Amino acid sequence: MTTRQVVSLTGKSYSPLAAARGVIKWQTMSEKPICPTCGTQFPESEPPKHCPICEDQRQFVGWDGQQWTTLQAMFGKYKNEFERDEDGVFSIRTEPKFAIGQRAQLIQTREGNVLWDCISLLDEPTVQTVKSLGGIATIAISHPHYYATMVEWSRAFGNVPIYLHEASRKWIMHPNKNIQLWSGETRELFDGLTLINTPGHFSGFQVLHSPKHGEGRGALFAGDQPRVCMDRRWVTFMFSYPNFIPLSPAAVRGVVQKLDRFRFDRLYGAVPGWILSSGAHETVKRSADRYLSAIAP
Repeated sequence: MTTRQVVSLTGKSYSPLAAARGVIKWQTMSEKPICPTCGTQFPESEPPKHCPICEDQRQFVGWDGQQWTTLQAMFGKYKNEFERDEDGVFSIRTEPKFAIGQRAQLIQTREGNVLWDCISLLDEPTVQTVKSLGGIATIAISHPHYYATMVEWSRAFGNVPIYLHEASRKWIMHPNKNIQLWSGETRELFDGLTLINTPGHFSGFQVLHSPKHGEGRGALFAGDQPRVCMDRRWVTFMFSYPNFIPLSPAAVRGVVQKLDRFRFDRLYGAVPGWILSSGAHETVKRSADRYLSAIAP
């Protein structure tokens, strides 16, 4: 059974409302434009005319047209909350919901912490809370919808490397020397953590496997592929979730095949509550069978 607890240095959720507006202790790029629909930060001083992430068929442009914001504009309006998912795993989510609404997760290991997936809001209270939990040694992100302000996070924690799969190169909207592209099927990080390329939702989609988390039974940090269903006895697969484009049978079989050789009893999805606490490995295979029987009977 996983436990969820809001934590911070003071025992309460940090809020930028309690801090001086715009007081940031690292060299932030707080005026760089951020798309509020997908949360992606761009490097230009002036907003671009388009957000390629949102104009792709897997995402969408907001109904009011392309809008832009900045970190500076977010300070004081949003806050990040930390929740303990299990020993050594903390979720970080933004309230009120911003952009897609995913969480990031801080995964603690003996050899350093990994920030898995990313969120847009990064402020001084968030930095201090993360430092109190051991900081960040490496960042890895499942796919472009969650790239967010990844360069800000890297810079705030000493220019730590950001591991992305090479097949997602074209979707990097904010190029930076700290981004480390890898190729192939797997990439070992440290302390048993392994990135696995599982093409489908994006060709460069990656998940993170830990043999030591999931209370020692193995955990898969999956982003939204496989995605935990509202009925949490199941997961599912899609090429586009908001536009309801299904993933091909060949891609689903490929994802299952790539995951089959890794042991994991727990699966963490991209949103708080999207957790398969036990039996996740079998659930993925059983859910794939159900999906394939429905889409390709």
